[in-house]
Amino acid sequence: MTQSISGAGRAADVRQAFTEASQRLIARLRGADSAAVERAAGGGWSAAQIGWHVAAVTTRFAGMISGEIPAAQPLAAEFRERAWTDIAASIPDRLEAPSAVLPPATVGCGEAVAALEASEARMVGALDALSAERGDRMGVVHPIVGAISVYQIGEWATAHIMRHNRQAKRALGER
Repeated sequence: MTQSISGAGRAADVRQAFTEASQRLIARLRGADSAAVERAAGGGWSAAQIGWHVAAVTTRFAGMISGEIPAAQPLAAEFRERAWTDIAASIPDRLEAPSAVLPPATVGCGEAVAALEASEARMVGALDALSAERGDRMGVVHPIVGAISVYQIGEWATAHIMRHNRQAKRALGER
């Protein structure tokens, strides 16, 4: 993500990257055999469970961006964004999902796709309504990524989808 762009341009860039990543995961689930999407592989989550989890996390991120979830606070005056690539490099390969976003034991392919589509719509709406002031000067401090701007919450959502799309690909036995 380019960090020199602000305002509508920055939100549009985040929106485009997010939408592309979301559509790739949705296409992967839609394009696979439903039984394969719903089958858990090697004790891990099924691709459908992965999709459900991504949708749940995306919905939370969208709520943080829009303010529906009041997590964002004014950033300190000395706050300077770090490049998302630097932040992503510090995220551990394996994380334990919070209980609020753990998928149910069984998730149908259609249910996962519908949840992903709904969460994508929420995220797009949140990004479309995001003001430059909120995007640049508000943020969150999280134990995994540290202090990030609201714009970067959208970047995190994108990276989250991409990470789990690779996981879904493995769960489906794709190369």
